[in-house]
Amino acid sequence: YFGTKYSKELGANVLNDKGKSITVEMGSYGIGISRLPAAVIESSNDKNGIIWPKSISPFDIALINLNLKNKELNKNSDEIYLKLKKNNLDVLYDDTKERPGEKFANMDLIGIPYQIIIGEKSIKNNELELKNRKNNEIKKIKIDNLNKIIQEIK
Repeated sequence: YFGTKYSKELGANVLNDKGKSITVEMGSYGIGISRLPAAVIESSNDKNGIIWPKSISPFDIALINLNLKNKELNKNSDEIYLKLKKNNLDVLYDDTKERPGEKFANMDLIGIPYQIIIGEKSIKNNELELKNRKNNEIKKIKIDNLNKIIQEIK
């Protein structure tokens, strides 16, 4: 609300209901940066949380390590994290001690466009799981094909 601060200087006057000239009361409204995320969230979500469009997501990909007690899983997760970062991807690395179901729920709630899920079964098969948050489709991908995933995400 600007009141008459600018309108007085500009001589911006109108006639009131009695025909008397009065200075215009001014205000301002616009789409600001803080309103945009709210509009996107309102239009892009599901029952599990936000689904950020790739173009404005706070991260490109989430990396979920399902078992921090497994040294091989930690090693693979760390290597994948570094490779993603080296390829200029913004990564949210979930290395919390939460149960897998909590990790999945938290990542869906946050809504990052892609999730790489690394678990004991997938590592034994030299695979990882790639989840597309938009359609919740999960693909099993050979770890050797990580470069292909990186290009797809970029």
